[in-house]
Amino acid sequence: MTDLYAVVGDPIAHSKSPTIHRLFAEQTGQDMAYEAIRIDSDQTTFEHEMAIFKMQGYKGINITVPYKLNAFEYADELTPRAQLAQAVNTFVFREDGSVLGDNTDGIGLMNDITLNAHFDITGKSVLILGAGGAVQGILEPLLALKPRQVHIANRTAERALKLGERFNTPCPISASGWEDIPSQTFDLIINGTSASLDNKLPPISTQVIGKNSLVYDMMYGKEPTIFMNWAQQAQPSCQVRDGLGMLVGQAAEAFYLWRSIHPITPPVIEAVREMMNEQR
Repeated sequence: MTDLYAVVGDPIAHSKSPTIHRLFAEQTGQDMAYEAIRIDSDQTTFEHEMAIFKMQGYKGINITVPYKLNAFEYADELTPRAQLAQAVNTFVFREDGSVLGDNTDGIGLMNDITLNAHFDITGKSVLILGAGGAVQGILEPLLALKPRQVHIANRTAERALKLGERFNTPCPISASGWEDIPSQTFDLIINGTSASLDNKLPPISTQVIGKNSLVYDMMYGKEPTIFMNWAQQAQPSCQVRDGLGMLVGQAAEAFYLWRSIHPITPPVIEAVREMMNEQR
């Protein structure tokens, strides 16, 4: 029996997840099928569709926008990282009928930064742009790596402050609006806003970029994002990276939850990038 998995969301047609999990399955010799399924909230409910998946014998589900909060509320049990993120992107349907909810976004990002970009976060200064759902999922695994300082900047300073206050950590966390970011360079700059999708930039100064900074955009596309280009023009020696490695990394962690085997991500990142380039 081939084990069944899926990713759900709306829209979902653009999803790279079926390709990523097919490559993981081929690499590790797993007998599984994975598809992308749209849940149209005008026609049905998230809860109804989950009941159908369970009835059909699915082993697990990935959840993307706009259903990560529904998934958080639906799960019977939450992992600590899902509780802190207050969002769920992975379900494990267990044999007793219960549903475990997890959030693999943060560990996916940290693995891409530390393993694939070879960047050691311990003792480094970190600037995070944005305070929405994407950023909520990355803070706990980031803080576990013991950075020296974390500053969260957001359009509304209050939201950034509230997010920072949720974490009890020895690492000092500060927060501000765009205009009050400390005038210093940061070792790691993470753009957790979706501005790049609209070809826009967060309104921040280039003085935050150091010569050896890693500038990471959680968005990705066929071309380097506007944020990556902005950073490289301001500081040509800085390292830039887009969010494709995070996408593959969070999928790898979900795959491990389901199959108890860690796939190797760099060749999959490369294969998905090549496919995107062929579609230009």
